[in-house]
Amino acid sequence: MAKPIVAIIGRPNVGKSTLFNKLVGQRVAIVEDVPGVTRDRIYGECEWRGRSFTIIDTGGIEPHSDDIILSQMRNQAQLAMDSADVIILVVDIKTGIVATDYEIATMLQKSGRPVILCVNKCDKVGAPDADFYEFYNLGLGEPIMVSSVHGHGTGDLLDEVLKNLPDSTSFDTEADSIINVAVIGKPNVGKSSLINKITGEDRCIVSEIAGTTRDSIDTFIKNNFGNFNFVDTAGIRRQSKVTDAVEKYSIIRAKMAVERSDVCVIMIDATEGFTEQDSKVAGLAVNAGKACIVAVNKWDAVEKTDKTFTSYKKRLENDFSFIHYAPILFISVKTGQRIEKLFEIITQVFKSSVTRISTGVLNEVLAEAALRVQPPTDKGKRLKIFFVTQVSLQPPTFVFFVNSAKLFHFSYQRYLENKFRETFSLQGTPIRFIIREKEDR
Repeated sequence: MAKPIVAIIGRPNVGKSTLFNKLVGQRVAIVEDVPGVTRDRIYGECEWRGRSFTIIDTGGIEPHSDDIILSQMRNQAQLAMDSADVIILVVDIKTGIVATDYEIATMLQKSGRPVILCVNKCDKVGAPDADFYEFYNLGLGEPIMVSSVHGHGTGDLLDEVLKNLPDSTSFDTEADSIINVAVIGKPNVGKSSLINKITGEDRCIVSEIAGTTRDSIDTFIKNNFGNFNFVDTAGIRRQSKVTDAVEKYSIIRAKMAVERSDVCVIMIDATEGFTEQDSKVAGLAVNAGKACIVAVNKWDAVEKTDKTFTSYKKRLENDFSFIHYAPILFISVKTGQRIEKLFEIITQVFKSSVTRISTGVLNEVLAEAALRVQPPTDKGKRLKIFFVTQVSLQPPTFVFFVNSAKLFHFSYQRYLENKFRETFSLQGTPIRFIIREKEDR
């Protein structure tokens, strides 16, 4: 079974994300002094007194709002409550009880789940203020004083969480490796819709409004192809167009998601075609040395003839020539077209990125390649490659020991790279060459 789940619920701007970051021990959720920064469900792992459990941060609940984003935030919070073993209701001592707190408390009482009342922003150490006692009126038992900024009271809060976790919940002890997949792209190319499609639930908020996704949202998926952690990221716009502080944080989170990923799925919009911003987004994955896949979404919306696919793919191969090794897959999140194929390719490119080749086999392939195409010469001096060895993975990195680094022209490096790709099926992953000069004895 999966780990126990604890959901953090409350109205906007009571400090849920700050508390979430404090409990998981790192800044996973974006925190800004503006209501409604968190929108999707954000998952993190917490360990306390030898027990591990999953914590979900949710967007602020506004029970009666008709706003499309706020209503979907409310749905996300409801999904978190439905899946939780324990619920933490966060309220704000500085504003006191408001009507929304009463409505949320009533909703939680009907959920049938254990509810812990957390009175946040109690930054003073010592006896509680007189205002603290009014929170008993919510009818959720004894409130716990917490300062999520300073960490006061979080130990008492976690002790209460452990008391309410079901004893029968066993931990997931599977040691299977998880492939971390970052889904990156411009705003509105369908990143969140892809996550929702592959999970079969509204895991991420989807809207026509650009910038809906703000945090990087982790989603764990297990299927016939293996175990995956998909990270939905904020759409990355041109730097000159980013003025909002929250969006700046979102883009930083997207870049961090790329750094911790094994595979990057670069999504583009088939109806728009390749743009300069698509190349910049792909550049994040290239610079980080990640295995890549180009997923062309909304292919169902493109009017086609018998030559459309071939000509479109040829143009993309030219546009993405700087990641010539990345497979291009035409998908439709709306219809589900080739979504299963996406898992197959993710698995393939991940295996390529962690392929280790013995030095003996590498040098056999190198010798054969040198016989077919002689190493270059310059002013009567010929390049000699004494031997090659692999030094690291993700991406596969090879060190060549040669008599002269200047003679090892880029064109010959590309020839050897293609030879290695062909021989060892290194699809979808960058390959790095390090050149070392060695004295010719």
